[in-house]
Amino acid sequence: MQGGDTDVSYAKNSEATACAIALSKPLLHDAIASMKLFCGAESIRIADLGCATGYNTVSTVEFVVENLRKRYEVELSHVPEFEASFSDLPSNDFNSLFQLLLPSFDSTERQYFVAGVPGSFYGRLFPSRKLHLVVSLNSLHWLSRIPEAVVNRQSPAWNKGRVWVHGAKDEVVEAYAKQSEEDLEAFLQCRKAEIVEGGVLFLLMAGRPSLQPPENQLNDEDTRAKHPFIIIDQAWKELVNEGCIEEEARDMFNIPAYMRSIEEVKSAFEKCNGFEIKTIEYLKLIEHSKEKQEDSIKDPSSYGRAKANFVQSGLRPLIEAHLGKIFTEKLFNRFEKKYSEDINLLHKICIYGLIVVSATRK
Repeated sequence: MQGGDTDVSYAKNSEATACAIALSKPLLHDAIASMKLFCGAESIRIADLGCATGYNTVSTVEFVVENLRKRYEVELSHVPEFEASFSDLPSNDFNSLFQLLLPSFDSTERQYFVAGVPGSFYGRLFPSRKLHLVVSLNSLHWLSRIPEAVVNRQSPAWNKGRVWVHGAKDEVVEAYAKQSEEDLEAFLQCRKAEIVEGGVLFLLMAGRPSLQPPENQLNDEDTRAKHPFIIIDQAWKELVNEGCIEEEARDMFNIPAYMRSIEEVKSAFEKCNGFEIKTIEYLKLIEHSKEKQEDSIKDPSSYGRAKANFVQSGLRPLIEAHLGKIFTEKLFNRFEKKYSEDINLLHKICIYGLIVVSATRK
């Protein structure tokens, strides 16, 4: 994610992820309400994996601590201390995150101790049987890497002329699906080692409806027309056709994101054999209200700018590392222009698919 506090930072463009988290909060509350209480434990250890920065991760951890604390106060005579670990890639803006937490460090009533844990959640992050509750929200649809085959000219899975998997040929889809399967299995094996028996794993990720084929990553016609990954692909094609960006640069980059189905998620849990799924649901998040859509139609320039900022908060670090700053600016300027000037897009509404899983460590 894009760090800092600029207009394109994740911290200033996380409203959509906040809405997704809010949609899943009742299920998280149920998971906390039904989880085992650990009698005699000196401390309860919580982790947010793929925490990024900003208020989303802080509010989630505080929601977990508050609800767990209430249960211990009501049901047991002993209230343990709470430890919260915020984990993300080493490039994450931990400085901004901890500055956000600074006010609570000065309070004598601070409810939990804090630690930062840099590293990929596709590998081990904690000692064995260390954690009691783990959340990962809006992160697991990001793959550990771009599948090698899709950027290999000699491979039948070379994704020539495209920067994402949606609508791609079978070989590309299979390469993405295989990488996704390997990643989720690795994630679950690591959490199996780190979470204590009776502990809870709560996941929220972008997903697709049950039985929807993987080549169709998106839900409906409007979403397929308006989704940011589709528009960024179109913007890239236009700049290549105009000679502004080399075709080679486009063909050697793919967006490392894959929306799993419920069946794919269940399959990974079954192979792991370390968790019992308590809840798994597919939810729909509507892009914005009817009122906000009317506002965007009245002021398309502001809407296009907001969309460009939102997508840059997630994709800019990846694209800039590949293209450099100048061409990245051109790409996102074109992206913003497409959203601002296409009247048809302004009348469409994206529906983002989400998969929520609550599971208990066996």
